[in-house]
Amino acid sequence: MGSFCKIHGYVYFVKLSKYLFIPFSGSLLLESKINPNTAYQKQQDTLIVWSEAENYDLALSFQEKAGCDEIWEKICQVQGKDPSVEVTQDLIESEEEHIEEMPETSPLIDLPTCELNKLEEIADLVTSVLSSPIRREKLALALENEGYIKKLLQLFQVCENLENTEGLHHLYEIIRGILFLNKATLFEVMFSDECIMDVVGCLEYDPSLAQPKRHREFLTKTAKFKEVIPITDSELRQKIHQTYRVQYIQDIILPTPSVFEENFLSTLTSFIFFNKVEIVSMLQEDEKFLSEVFAQLTDEATDDDKRCELVNFFKEFCAFSQTLQPQNRDAFFKTLAKLGILPALEIGMDDLQVRSAATDIFSYLVEFSPSMVREFVMQEAQQSDDDILLINVVIEQMICDTDPELGGAVQLMGLLRTLIDPENMLATANKTEKSEFLNFFYNHCMHVLTAPLLANTSEDKCEKDNYQTAQLLALILELLTFCVEHHTYHIKNYIMNKDLLRRVLVLMNSKHTFLALCALRFMRRIIGLKDEFYNRYITKGNLFEPVINALLDNGTRYNLLNSAVIELFEFIRVEDIKSLIAHIVENFYNALESIEYVQTFKGLKTKYEQEKDRQNQKLNSVPSILRSNRFRRDARALEEDEEMWFNEDEEEEGEAVVPPVEKSKQEDDFPDSYEKFMETKKAKESEDKENLPKRTSAGGFKFTFSHSASAANGANGANGKSVAAQTSPASSNGSSSKNATLTTAVTAAKVGELVQKLLPSLRAAEQRREAVPLVAWQAWR
Repeated sequence: MGSFCKIHGYVYFVKLSKYLFIPFSGSLLLESKINPNTAYQKQQDTLIVWSEAENYDLALSFQEKAGCDEIWEKICQVQGKDPSVEVTQDLIESEEEHIEEMPETSPLIDLPTCELNKLEEIADLVTSVLSSPIRREKLALALENEGYIKKLLQLFQVCENLENTEGLHHLYEIIRGILFLNKATLFEVMFSDECIMDVVGCLEYDPSLAQPKRHREFLTKTAKFKEVIPITDSELRQKIHQTYRVQYIQDIILPTPSVFEENFLSTLTSFIFFNKVEIVSMLQEDEKFLSEVFAQLTDEATDDDKRCELVNFFKEFCAFSQTLQPQNRDAFFKTLAKLGILPALEIGMDDLQVRSAATDIFSYLVEFSPSMVREFVMQEAQQSDDDILLINVVIEQMICDTDPELGGAVQLMGLLRTLIDPENMLATANKTEKSEFLNFFYNHCMHVLTAPLLANTSEDKCEKDNYQTAQLLALILELLTFCVEHHTYHIKNYIMNKDLLRRVLVLMNSKHTFLALCALRFMRRIIGLKDEFYNRYITKGNLFEPVINALLDNGTRYNLLNSAVIELFEFIRVEDIKSLIAHIVENFYNALESIEYVQTFKGLKTKYEQEKDRQNQKLNSVPSILRSNRFRRDARALEEDEEMWFNEDEEEEGEAVVPPVEKSKQEDDFPDSYEKFMETKKAKESEDKENLPKRTSAGGFKFTFSHSASAANGANGANGKSVAAQTSPASSNGSSSKNATLTTAVTAAKVGELVQKLLPSLRAAEQRREAVPLVAWQAWR
C-alpha cells in the first residue's frame, strides 16, 4: 500500500519550481519533486495520483475542484503537458506496446534461489515489479518456467513446522504479490488440488494481524461439501471444490483492493467466472443427474432436511447460471421448465428454509421469463386454494420479512412488479395475457397484498406505527401506486369497492413522514389520471380532508410534506380539474385562504370564480323561455308543465287573434302563439297555391292567414281552440288595413332557429299527445 496524503480545503503552490509544496494549517505536509517522466493522473475532478520509486504511491484529494485544477495546471506547466488531458504520461500503454514487441529471447528476471534466507529478497522483488507491466510479465514468465511456485510452497511447510514467523510473513507478501501478477497460467498451478491449501495457508500469515487466521480449518472442517445426489464425474467434483475455494480466497482472505490495485485481480475474477460456466454446462448436460434430483424433490416421501438440500442445490445452480451467455442461459431455464421446476417448488413450502430458497429460485425464473411464470400460476389457481398459490407464498414472504431494513421484501416487491407489469405481457390473436393475468391477480392475490394495509388502518387510525411496519406499508403502497398507473379499470374497481383511498389516507397521520408521503403519492397518482370516476369518488367521500388536515398540522414548516401537498393542489389548479376545484373551494377555502406564501389556493379560488362567471354568462345568453320553469330539470315537473302548456284553454270568448310579431318580441311571443300558428298552417295547406307565401324584398317570407272565425272554430272545435284571422283585399298601395286585417310576419330563418330550441320539449310532447300535428315536425326538421 502506498502512502496517502489527504488534503481538505484549498491546496496551492508556495514555490513555483520543480518542487511541490503543500502547506496546511501553517505546516508543510508534503514536498514532492515533479519529475518530467512521472505519470500524474487526475481522477474524478478532485484527485491527483502518481507513483514514486517502485512501490510508493501518492494521492492528493481536494475538497474543491478549483484547488485540484490549479495544482494540475502547475504540474502540466512543469512537464510541458496539456492540462485538458487527465494523464500527463501514457507510460502504461507504451509499456504494454513494448511488451508485444519484446523478443522471445529478451532476458527474464533472475529469481533468487528458493531458500529460507532468500525469502526477504524474493518478497522485495515481487512487490517491486507490480508498478511496471513489463517487469510483471517477465516475473510471471520466470515463475512459470522454473516451477518456482511449488518450491515456495514447500518452503511454507518448512517455515510453519519451524514456526518461523518472519519467513511466514515474507511468504504472505510473496504469494499475495504473485496473485496480483494477474496471470491465468500461474493460477492454474496455485489453485490445483496439490497446491491450493498451501496457498491458503500462506495467506493466513498477514503481517498486519496479531494472530494468523484459520482459513484452512474452516475450509476442511467447517465448510462441508454436500452432494444431494452423488456426483460420479470426478472432473465435475474437482471443479466444484476448486471454484468454492478460489471464491473464498477472493471474497474472504484477500483484502479489498485499493484504487491502485483494482485491476490486479481481474484475471482471478475471470477464472471463477469460467469455472462456473463449466459447472453449469456439465450439470445441464447430465440428464440422468438432473432427472434424479427432480425425482427426489417431488417425492412426498423425501424428508424435510433432504428436500431443503435439494432446493438449495437448485438455488446455487440458478445463481451459477447467471454467468452463462444469454443463449446458453435461455437453454438452461428451458431445461428446468421442461423438467418441472415450478411445480416442484410448491412442495414443502411449510418449511421456512425451503420457502426462502424456493422464493430465490422463483426470482431467477421471473427474471428469465415472466410469461412462463404467469402461465403456471394461472393454471395452478384452477387446482389449488389461494393460500398455497406460489405467487401468494411470495407475497407472504415479502410481508413476513424479518430483516429490519426489509432487504428481502424490497427484492420481492420488484419481482411482483415485473409479474404485474403490462409492458412485458404478451398479446396474441387468440389470447390476451394482460386481461387474463390481471383478472387472476385481482381475484386471487390482491387481498393478500393489501391485508397488512387494511389491518393497520382500521377505525381511522394506524394500528401499528413502528418503523418496520411503516416500511412494509410503504412498499405495499408503492406497488399499489404502480397498479394505479398501469392497470386502469382493475385497480379502479378495487379502490372503489374497498374504499381503499380512504384507508390509505389514514396513514397521513403516521409519525413516519416517509409513510405519509407514500399515501399522498398514491392519491397524487389517482388525481393525475384526471378520471372523473375517481374525482367523484374523492369529492363524495370528502377525501381531501385528511390531506388538508396534514397540511395544516404541518404548520409553517417548509419540508417535503408541505411541498408535496402544495404540488398536489397546484396540479389541480394548472390542469383546471373543475369538479375538484369546486369541491376544494366550496368546502375548504376558509381553512386555506390564510396560506399566502404560495398563490396556489388563491389561484384555485380565481379558477372557481371564473368558471361560475362563465356559467352565468352562458345562462344569460339562453332565451328566457329556456330559463323558465317549464324547463326545470325535474322530470315530473317538466311533464306537468308541458301538459299545462299544451292543454291550456283560451279564456277569451269569441275571436282569438294572433297579434303581429314585433322584432324585439319575437323570442318571447313566439312560443305562446306557436300552437295557433301550427293550426293555421295546417288549415292553410288546403288553400290554393296562389296563396303560398311570397318572398319579401328583405329576403324573408310573409305568412297570411285568411280563415274566418267560424271556419277556425269548426276546424278546431274538438280541441277547444279558436283562431280567427280576417283579411281584406290588399289596397292599391299594397298595404293592409290595421283594423280589418291581422297578419303575422316572421322570417323563416328566425322561426327555424326558435323551433330548434324548442324541439326537445316538443318531441317529448309528441310522444304523449296526438294533438301535436306530425306535419309540424316534418315541416321544421
